[in-house]
Amino acid sequence: MNKTELRESLFRNAKLTFSRSGGKGGQNVNKVNTKVRLTVPLESLSGLTAEEMERAREKLSPILNNMGCLFIDVDEERLQELNRKTAFARMESRIVNAVKIPKKRRKTKPTKASKERTLKGKKIRSELKRLRSKIFSR
Repeated sequence: MNKTELRESLFRNAKLTFSRSGGKGGQNVNKVNTKVRLTVPLESLSGLTAEEMERAREKLSPILNNMGCLFIDVDEERLQELNRKTAFARMESRIVNAVKIPKKRRKTKPTKASKERTLKGKKIRSELKRLRSKIFSR
């Protein structure tokens, strides 16, 4: 994966739309278009190998629209420029995380010392409970 090429293709192929955002901002919310919707066709991205593109298509399929486009809405900041930067950063990280191959889990066993600590704790607990019980004479 070539991250710089991916980033450049994101900037080239992205379609930005702006709308009025809810939330903080006071009266400014009603007159300034600060909400950003970033839409990118997945097939137009470069910087990914064929295998990575297939993995991205598979992992991102639940959030792709019917035209094969990824989209992200950002309206957390009061400034459009900050929302725009956040949208591009999130889109890039979403694609990179989808392409990443997870490490396989290696099975591990408890160590001898941890087994001994567990048994020691159980013995102490059982002794406490045994001492609490009533003593019956025989």
